Order: sequence, then structure tokens, then C-alpha cells
Amino acid sequence: MNGDTNDDIFDTGANLRERLAQLHVEHHDLDGAIARLEESPVGDELLVRRMKKRKLAIKDRIAALERMLDPGDLA
Repeated sequence: MNGDTNDDIFDTGANLRERLAQLHVEHHDLDGAIARLEESPVGDELLVRRMKKRKLAIKDRIAALERMLDPGDLA
């Protein structure tokens, strides 16, 4: 499954949960990488901004997948 597509709606619950777990790991890894870059004396500001943007996109995707797996919260 390609992680950059929006075809999650066609996936089974098990596939969605697997993708959700992958996104949580990627989000956590980005968090650590961003922290290390920000602490670095020669931190690349452009790279940090791009990583933060990617992290936010992942957070949004996580929220969307969680809503798909548990739509009961919308009521």
C-alpha cells in the first residue's frame, strides 16, 4: 500500500490499523529528529520547517484514520 495515497477508505479495518500504527511511528520519529536538529548549533531551519510540515500532515492523516475506525465520536 502506498502511504501517500488517499485510498484508505477502501482498506479493511486491519489495514487501517496497520497504517495508523506506521503513521504513529513516523510521527514519533519525526518528533525526535526535529528536536535533535533544533538542538544542533548548525540546525537547518528549512529542513526543520519541512519536517514540521510533514509531521503536521501525518497528524492530520492519523486523525482521519482514527475517525474512519471509530466514527461513533461524530454523533
